[in-house]
Amino acid sequence: MFLRVDKLQIELPAPTQVDPNAGAALQELLGGKYGEMSTLGNYLFQSFNFRSKSKLKPFYGLVAAITAEELGHVELVSNGVAMLNNGPDLEGADEKDGGDISGAPYEAMKDIRLAGAFFSNAGGAMPMNSNGSSWNMNFVTTTGNVIVDLLHNFHLECGARLHKLRVYESLTDPTGREVCGYLLVRGSVHAHAYALAIKNLTGIEIEKMLPTPNIYLGNIPECQKYLDEGSHRRLYTFSPEDYKDIAGIWGQGETALPGDPPGELEVIEGMPDGGKIHQLSGVPSAFTPDYAPEEMMEIAAKLYKASR
Repeated sequence: MFLRVDKLQIELPAPTQVDPNAGAALQELLGGKYGEMSTLGNYLFQSFNFRSKSKLKPFYGLVAAITAEELGHVELVSNGVAMLNNGPDLEGADEKDGGDISGAPYEAMKDIRLAGAFFSNAGGAMPMNSNGSSWNMNFVTTTGNVIVDLLHNFHLECGARLHKLRVYESLTDPTGREVCGYLLVRGSVHAHAYALAIKNLTGIEIEKMLPTPNIYLGNIPECQKYLDEGSHRRLYTFSPEDYKDIAGIWGQGETALPGDPPGELEVIEGMPDGGKIHQLSGVPSAFTPDYAPEEMMEIAAKLYKASR
């Protein structure tokens, strides 16, 4: 089962401007071949289909715990996309009517790369790549062979690292860059973890291939605070009691990758502290969340008061 908490894994800085083309670029990290939908889909179904779970518990636990983190990554990227598409909040925007819609408030959408994100999704995120192509199950590999799946996962995380770096290099807004910086750190952790799992099973030190691509996280300003706090050495169970066995893989005197701040790897029971979710303003002219915001606010306030 999954436990949901009303936070993001990190707090994202507010966007400086409306930038739907940047939002489209960030979509690649959601629905691209190496995006978060792919990492989630691979680990989710590998964990569901895992054979001999009790006998191979550390390896099953590793895939299961990272699955839960990837759910949070999907949420994080989706929030980043929506924030870039909508821009800074306008005070009181969700308390007004739609205004004069004959003034074509969405005029700019005719020249935007992913206009469908507005016409169909009101500026929200969807499981598609930066060109609007749908994510699909052909990006999921679950062979039933533990070593093959772990090797595939290592490749997937290394590909995702290159993926994130390229998207990062196309962005200037702090919102999108923060998403990329954090995910570069956590993706490095996951690649390292799968490499250590392979080493435990085969004796092959595939972790010596890291970092891939050959760029150090210290070169990226948005990664720095996560390195300083030791996020590159932490693997979370994302569970109050289960998956502690992963300490047999992510631990045992293993240390951070060369070039990253030194220290031993550690398993953290539970999840990161997290940060608040950015509150997107309503857009009455687009009927989001509905045509009469004052009525919806009044109803919600009554329901909230009744629940106390």
